[in-house]
Amino acid sequence: MFDDSERSKAVFSPFASEEISPPFSPHWEAKRRAAQALRTLTETLITSDASTEQVDSLAERLERECDALQAAPRLFGLEAFIKDDKHGGHGEINHELNALGGWSNPLSPALNMWLEGNEAFGTVRCGHAYEGPPGFIHGGFIAAIFDQFLGMAQLAGNNPGMTGTLTVRYNRPTPLNCDLTLHATLQESVGRKTVVTGEMLADGVVTASCECLFIRPRVALLSSG
Repeated sequence: MFDDSERSKAVFSPFASEEISPPFSPHWEAKRRAAQALRTLTETLITSDASTEQVDSLAERLERECDALQAAPRLFGLEAFIKDDKHGGHGEINHELNALGGWSNPLSPALNMWLEGNEAFGTVRCGHAYEGPPGFIHGGFIAAIFDQFLGMAQLAGNNPGMTGTLTVRYNRPTPLNCDLTLHATLQESVGRKTVVTGEMLADGVVTASCECLFIRPRVALLSSG
């Protein structure tokens, strides 16, 4: 799993299939495990009615662990990890650190995405940490998921850009703790502009739809990688 000698020679794409790409190294495997533990902790803390003393004790232990991690070497941002040259290329690192689909980012709802021709598909499940209206996902998180998902879908046009406009239609509330599916289609890609449309479904029913205009920057944002 961790022999990267051949993998590093090719352009890595985490979106080639529905199967989640394995971690690039033991480092990322450990971070994925820690991130999942933190997601579980967050969901548990949000829903917990433990005693104040128990929560205070948890906070003290977490503060000690945080102090220990802060004393270890750190890399700040995607470019720093790329330049460090030990953690994989841009695709692999983004697959771990992305705010919506990063498997090593505890803030991520673990959005899984893949391409099939000019179409994109995805799955995600949001727990109580993402609650807005009682029992339903906050609309801001739905918009963020669409932004990431449609941003991936635009790769089908080989003309990737940044979000120019994102228009979300909320058809009905999207439930928490439900396996959601996403579908997107590349509509057009002309010059520096790409248009993608998509839907979010819960139990086969469309709860939200979106159209996004992406604009390719005139200058590349990453200086390396």
